[in-house]
Amino acid sequence: KKAFTLIELLIVIGIIVILMAATLAAINPFRQFAQANNASRWAGVNAILNAVSQRLVDNKGYFGDVDPNFPVTNCPGDGDDIPTSSVIIGSGSNQYNICSILVPTYLAALPKDPQGGNYNGCSDYNTQFTIRCDPTTKRVVICAPNAQLGETICVSR
Repeated sequence: KKAFTLIELLIVIGIIVILMAATLAAINPFRQFAQANNASRWAGVNAILNAVSQRLVDNKGYFGDVDPNFPVTNCPGDGDDIPTSSVIIGSGSNQYNICSILVPTYLAALPKDPQGGNYNGCSDYNTQFTIRCDPTTKRVVICAPNAQLGETICVSR
């Protein structure tokens, strides 16, 4: 009779397991998911910055409806619409609510962080992205503080 011995079968199974482990290590799905999340973050912060920039252009340097006498480019002047320290963009307390200014004119919906951000309309959202006006460069800066793989995701204009 010709048949495989138990030793031969164990050796073949061992080789298959080693090859599968090497393939899984090469693919590294956790890194792939983290890279996909970061790509989504880059797209989100760029979309928000583009909308803010377009709002500034349309309103001759003024951003919000709070006090149109202070252009955002004067930061850190009194009455600026965009804060000089990083604030989460959201509808909660101690968050910066820009939804009604940008949606639906400049964005269909506010982008959110793929891990932990939410958007249920302008009355209930937390993008997990931050916004600030840099007092040194006088530029608006949008960041994704929850970036993975040690990446820094900030855009300014």
